Amino acid sequence: MRPDPSEQYESSEVPGPPVPGDGLWSIGELAERAGVTVKTVRFYSDRGLLPEAARSAGGHRRYGPDALGRLRTIRSLRTLDLPVADVGRVLDREDALEDVIAGQLRELGSQLAALRWREAALQLLRDCAPEERAERLRLIGGVSAPPDTAALARFWRRWLPARLPARLTSEILDHSVPQPPADPTPEQVLAFTRLHAFVSGPCPGTGTAQWQPAAHRPEEGYRPAVLYAGLIEAYELAAADVRAGRSPYGGEALDCFVAAYARSRGTRDTPAFRRVLGGQLDADPRVDRYWQLTAELNGPSEPTPGALHDWLRAALDAGDARPAA
Repeated sequence: MRPDPSEQYESSEVPGPPVPGDGLWSIGELAERAGVTVKTVRFYSDRGLLPEAARSAGGHRRYGPDALGRLRTIRSLRTLDLPVADVGRVLDREDALEDVIAGQLRELGSQLAALRWREAALQLLRDCAPEERAERLRLIGGVSAPPDTAALARFWRRWLPARLPARLTSEILDHSVPQPPADPTPEQVLAFTRLHAFVSGPCPGTGTAQWQPAAHRPEEGYRPAVLYAGLIEAYELAAADVRAGRSPYGGEALDCFVAAYARSRGTRDTPAFRRVLGGQLDADPRVDRYWQLTAELNGPSEPTPGALHDWLRAALDAGDARPAA
């Protein structure tokens, strides 16, 4: 807990003697009843958190009995490490406590996430071979603690085709950008830092077109929004088969997958189209590496969109040239 500034507060004011019969307490009496120092009472008074009821003839502060409960409330809030400004908000507005608590919990959650990330990163450095430490230290130093995913999102915005609706782009990013685990293992720290370094590296070639796979750069009339909306549906259909470890086969998921490409180009799903499409969907080393690292980060429980795409591409390459009925 951060030091309470009230304990370091100094003032030249000397506590005055009690004034009998007025029902008020001197600063010393209030401090004694609350079990705190005179400096603490003076500190909160000077910051407006503990208003005085009056001043004695000698100019000394006088407090009413309600000041004791207010002072105890202040001390309780400070024990929770609430800043003085937030304590003032709670005292001034009855409904402020909930907002202050919510804000403190968010801040504490971020601090805990940073500590868990740092712990796993230190374990990663401790347990690796000496010759690996320089590279791993460089990877760890390339991200914040806890890390953010802005670089990953930028990677996808460059790779995705232009002119996608904002809603669809957001949905794709939700599926494609992995979130750092709240309580990472050292292996997950390594996977995320490698992924971050990979997407932060120099772009291959020049210009946005160099980022686009062949399937994103067809003739005029291409409708990318139709393609990606259809791919999301096809991935959802294939997910159960991939989770179950089934071999790729022709079926509803593959038909939906091919239809997405056909509709986006204003053509039909035919055996000839499937043969051409199979040649265009060759592996893209950049995206394949991205999905490999994402799988290491997320674990095997949930297939990545890259794994679903590879399964559907393998089903297409298996020779199922029959278009959907």
